[in-house]
Order: sequence, then C-alpha cells, then structure tokens
Amino acid sequence: MSERRAPDWLTAWEFAHRGLHGEGVPENSLAAAEDAMARDMGIECDIQRSRDDHPVVFHDWELARLTGEAGDTEDRTADELEALRLLGTDQGPIMLATFLEAIAGRVPLLIEIKSLPGYDVEWTCASVAWLLDTYQGAAAVMSFDPRVPEWFVINAPSIPRGLVGTDSYENGFEGVWRSSEALAAAQPDFLAIDVRDLTRPEAAAWRAGGHPLLTWTVRSPETRAIGMAHADALIAEGAGLA
Repeated sequence: MSERRAPDWLTAWEFAHRGLHGEGVPENSLAAAEDAMARDMGIECDIQRSRDDHPVVFHDWELARLTGEAGDTEDRTADELEALRLLGTDQGPIMLATFLEAIAGRVPLLIEIKSLPGYDVEWTCASVAWLLDTYQGAAAVMSFDPRVPEWFVINAPSIPRGLVGTDSYENGFEGVWRSSEALAAAQPDFLAIDVRDLTRPEAAAWRAGGHPLLTWTVRSPETRAIGMAHADALIAEGAGLA
C-alpha cells in the first residue's frame, strides 16, 4: 500500500457509476457526465483503448451491447468509435481527451482502466497519464489489474491510484486485491471493493489502517446501507443513489 496521504476528495464525494445514466441517457456518455455534475456528484468512468491507441470512455470489450455493432472495441479507431451511436440515443463513445475538456475540473473523476490477464494495458496507462499530466481537475486512476497502479507508481507517481477488488465478479482478477504481493507492487492509495465483498476482514483491516475504502456498485437501498456502514465513499447508480 502507498504510505502517502490519499487526497481528501476521494472520500468527500459520492460517485455516479459510469455517470448518472438511465433511460435515454447511456452509461459513460457525455450526457451522463453532465447529469452527474448537475447533481453535484463525482463521476466514475471506464477506459478502453482504440486501435490507434486513444483512450476512449467505454466499458465493454465488445461493441454489441452498447452500440448494436458487431466486433471488438479495440478493432476500431477512435474516430470510428466516436461515429457510433449508443443504442437509442444521439450520444456516442467519446475520447477521454474530449471528456476531460467537458468536465473541466468541475467534479472529481475516477477513471477505471479496463484490462484482462495478459492484456498490454501499459499502452493505455501511458495514454491516460499523458492526458492527466496537464488536466487541472481532481482525478484518480484505478483497475482490477494490479499492473495498472504499479505502472503509475513507476511512471506517474503524482496521479492518485487505486486497486479495484472483487471476489464475486468473474473477470480474471477475483481475489487479487487480497494478495499481499499485489498490494506491495500496486501501492494503491485506495481500494474500491465490490459491495458484495465489502464485509470481508481484509477490507475492514484496510480501512482500520486509515486508508480510503470505496465500494461499487451500489444499486439498491440494501447495498447503500452496507456501503454507508463499511466504506468511505460510494460508487452508485439507479436505486442505490441517495
């Protein structure tokens, strides 16, 4: 774990999961970001990398669920991705550079860098770090993949970094957040733990040590109550919002 003090804003805000999305307002869209800011919420967003190495605000590895198009996200250029429409709306995927310009430091950002075991995530880390180097707002990066915060430790240590953890969601990184070796390498400033796993003793021990503990995805009054009792900040959507 990191020995430095994490920024206070990490625990002073509630974060809209993939922006404040809902009917007619798709996840990770500029409209969802604007609605989150109107509600005075921080924003959590996801980053995939385009074929030409631009970080794009988009969650899935495949295009079908969100755009109706066939194929993998990483096989399209950034311009091709931005030309797509998110289902049933006039919104499209947006490059992180444009997203940052729109947010302009009005609310803090949690930027989740998507990865898979064996994926060359370092290229995404480098492109995100390059954009954040001149960004004036509050922003942190995080990932299930401990190689992401580890990259930032070595190459961009001034950017706050977190490790996302789960034991309940199958994505190739289950339980990694509880590994002492992963924590030592990643040196996270914060953990963001699956609300279903928030009552594990490792999460309590992390928080007891004075380290920020965030939780996702708060989607109901029941999970909100769990998050409020066991975490320092919530990443929420839908019925889990206050």
